[in-house]
Amino acid sequence: MSALKNDLLLKALKGETVSRTPVWMMRQAGRYLPDYIKLRDKYTFFERCENPELATEITVMPVDQVGVDAAIIFSDILVVPQAMGMEVQLIEKIGPLLPDPIKGAHDLQRLCVPDVQERLHYVFDALKLTKKTLDGRVPLIGFGGAPWTLLCYMVQGKGSKTFDEAKAFCYQQPAVAHQLLQMITDTTIAYLKAQVAAGADTVQVFDSWGGLLSPQDFEIFSLQYIRQIVTAMKDVCPTIVFAKGAWFALEDMAATGAHGLGIDWCIKPELARQFAGNNITLQGNFDPAKLLAPIPEIEKAVKEMLKGFGRQRYIANLGHGILPNVSVDHAKAFVETVKAHG
Repeated sequence: MSALKNDLLLKALKGETVSRTPVWMMRQAGRYLPDYIKLRDKYTFFERCENPELATEITVMPVDQVGVDAAIIFSDILVVPQAMGMEVQLIEKIGPLLPDPIKGAHDLQRLCVPDVQERLHYVFDALKLTKKTLDGRVPLIGFGGAPWTLLCYMVQGKGSKTFDEAKAFCYQQPAVAHQLLQMITDTTIAYLKAQVAAGADTVQVFDSWGGLLSPQDFEIFSLQYIRQIVTAMKDVCPTIVFAKGAWFALEDMAATGAHGLGIDWCIKPELARQFAGNNITLQGNFDPAKLLAPIPEIEKAVKEMLKGFGRQRYIANLGHGILPNVSVDHAKAFVETVKAHG
């Protein structure tokens, strides 16, 4: 493996001094890039995920075309439920569909904690090929979904703004919910460890729906399982936890031992730092929709964000995934403004 030529992201996660703020964007490998759209029109989503050459090509695109300081492997959080035995469909412009969702204890019998090397080898093959292709240019990020977020899809069977069926499942069948959450957690730990063995330099845990829970329920149904994952990865690689909307738990998430916390755009940088403390790296928190503004407005807002977070223990990013209707020029303006900030 080639030595890293740009290790800004890893330095920031470890709390080391950086010459400038590192920058990358969630969902940077995908839907806003014209070259990705060409592949999307030719191959299904899982064909893109399960072909290491295609996944590598997509992963490296934003490094080449936008200039980000890290690559994140092209995949999806729902490969884990798929590996556990569920049917998962990803329908373009509609979203995920799990046609036979979990309804009760009897449904757990058709799930398993899989051999990740057997069921998810294509992800590891893509990581190995991407690592070789990057040749040390930037770090490579692996990822997985937080157990609560994966449960939401596995029970609801599709996307939702409220995931009311998933919440009802947890409240009405808590023992079954916790059994499922533990199965997801065990699978995710094995999956993330194998990603690191295949070449990932750091991993991020996405809890996209953590903010739907009350503070008490976030601890019960989400954070206690994220804590297990972070603890298991402690001596393996730096970890980043991103729980969208769960600003109320920043202090508790910082206490897990994670190296970084993703921040969405609904909290001021100064307040996020106050909640999280000074011993953890913050990542975020530009509103993805603001990338649709004129470039001078993007540049101004990025500078304000950078001023709010400061240079040390900080990674510039969006507060959620980049939108499909953002132009590459606007994405580049975001990245280049961060890089130019003195």
